[in-house]
Order: sequence, then C-alpha cells, then structure tokens
Amino acid sequence: MVDFYYLPGSSPCRSVIMAAKAVGVELNKKLLNLQAGEHLTPEFLKINPQHTIPTLVDNGFALWESRAILVYLAEKYGKTDSLYPKCPKKRALINQKLYFDMGTLYQSFANYYYPQVFAKAPADPEAFKKIEAAFEFLNTFLEGQTYVAGDSLTVADIAILATVSSFEVAKFDISKYANVNKWYENAKKVTPGWDENWAGCLEFKKYFD
Repeated sequence: MVDFYYLPGSSPCRSVIMAAKAVGVELNKKLLNLQAGEHLTPEFLKINPQHTIPTLVDNGFALWESRAILVYLAEKYGKTDSLYPKCPKKRALINQKLYFDMGTLYQSFANYYYPQVFAKAPADPEAFKKIEAAFEFLNTFLEGQTYVAGDSLTVADIAILATVSSFEVAKFDISKYANVNKWYENAKKVTPGWDENWAGCLEFKKYFD
C-alpha cells in the first residue's frame, strides 16, 4: 500500500493523485491539517524532516517534492514508459517542463496569490507581471503542440495541468493565451483523475470567492 499525505486543494498534491490514477496505483490518502500543525508532529517529521506535502510512502520508502514523486510513480508503476519515456532527449524535455512548472509557473502562482490568501496582503502588480510572463512562455512552448513535452501525455502535462487549474479557480484569465487554452481543454479530457483534480480545485476555490 502506498501512503499519501496530502491536502486536496494543493495543486502539487493533485498532480500526484492524477499520476497515480494514470499508472493504476491506489493511494492510501492521509489528510494533513497544516493549520493544526499535523505536519510538525514527531511522527510526520520522522517521515519527512522537511515537513512538506505531498509526501508519499511506498513500503517504507518516503519521498516528497511532487515532481520527483510523479517521475517515481511513472518509472516504478507505469505499464509502459509513455508518461516518462526512456529516451534521454524526450526525458530531458519533460524534465525541463517540470522545472519550468516548479520554478516559474507554479512559483508565480505562489508568489502572487499566497500572500493575499494566507497573509491578507495586498495584490502585488509586479508579481502579477511574472504570472503573465510565465503564461507567455507556456503559450510559446505550446505553439503547434498538443502536449507540453513531446507528442503524447507525460508527467509534465500532469504537473502543469494541476497548476493551470489552480489559476482557473483563482480567476486568472487563461483564455488570453490561445495555445495554453487549447492544450488545457484537451488535457482535461485525456488526463486520468481530472475529476478528482477538479474537486480539489473547487475546495481551493473558497479562498478566492
């Protein structure tokens, strides 16, 4: 059994849920109440000293950082290598987009929205410009492409889908970016676990209503 410590509203957690669905792994889901400090208990710190979610524990093997988890699930449990191909060049493009998600796209979301949501800070127009720049990059990457890395669904699409769906519930206008919008509409249809991802998004949405 694969234990999964998570919150349904978190896009990194939701990406893992979709990846697990894609490879046919059942997750033993364990909700962590961060506001109650459940991630800081001695029991959880023993599993993950960085005390972050998502955290996966597969028969005693503990792993955190969602994009590392996506790759692990694809490599260990994928029936084929389609989600994370063995070809070094294809894999490099997927890694590039995973790092883009972590360091640019998702980071721009966190930098702009989290201070407003969790610290009641005013919106920072400079941080908003970083979001727009990230979407411009993604729009360029997707020129003539159905998927973000290569010609089929990969873990890069799953990671970015979780992030972009968070932007949607935060009321960011994705429709301004035609290539992203087209990719997003397709990704929602072809990604296993999309329904559960969207349910988590709707839970997250209450912070923006």
